[in-house]
Amino acid sequence: MRVYRGRADSIDADRAVSDRVVDRVADDREPAVRVWRPHRQVAFGRRDSGADGYDRARELAEDHGFPPVEREVGGRAVAYTGSTVAFARVTPVDDMRSGLQDRYDAATADLLDALDELGVDAREGEPPDSFCPGTHSVQADCGGRARKLAGLAQRVHADAAVVAGVLLVRDHEPIAGVLDPVYDALEVPFDPETVGSVARAGGAADSDAVVRAVETALVGGDPTQVRQVDSTE
Repeated sequence: MRVYRGRADSIDADRAVSDRVVDRVADDREPAVRVWRPHRQVAFGRRDSGADGYDRARELAEDHGFPPVEREVGGRAVAYTGSTVAFARVTPVDDMRSGLQDRYDAATADLLDALDELGVDAREGEPPDSFCPGTHSVQADCGGRARKLAGLAQRVHADAAVVAGVLLVRDHEPIAGVLDPVYDALEVPFDPETVGSVARAGGAADSDAVVRAVETALVGGDPTQVRQVDSTE
């Protein structure tokens, strides 16, 4: 398992790094893991880009200090503050039609293990009207009610599959604050009170500690190679 650490110096360069990781796995057939803290942004999904209120939603994200971008993997808009952790496990595939659920199950189990190490008693599922609603989510009790901590998505290419996700470490208030008007513009139901975080669930508020725990869980052993990300990686 090859491991990539860090981030490139801009949003576009950082996204290009992730694309190159997928290409490399497809070429050499060695799985890879990347866990990092993306730049501050609101990443819109493909369904968002077709909504009547999409342009207004982008303006609102910008007004709140979150550069708007579009992403290929996942559903609705998600927000990153700089402390938010993204993760991806890329594995070679021989048949695009098989293994989808197994990859989801494995990644979810690994994420739950990482959260347990961080002191969070998390479980699968999400409250109604959560951010980026989907069937592959993780929630925990935060302040007396269930709140969403993470969402997972998957994209399968001809030769490689990417299971990726976002995990909120802290900053639940600014994340809820930007997603509330963004989702309203997109006419997507959203309850700001469903936004949780590792810290809000009683776990570590240190993003670096969260990165290490998630990376360890996703790798599942000693990496064969560790590479530091830069803009040309």
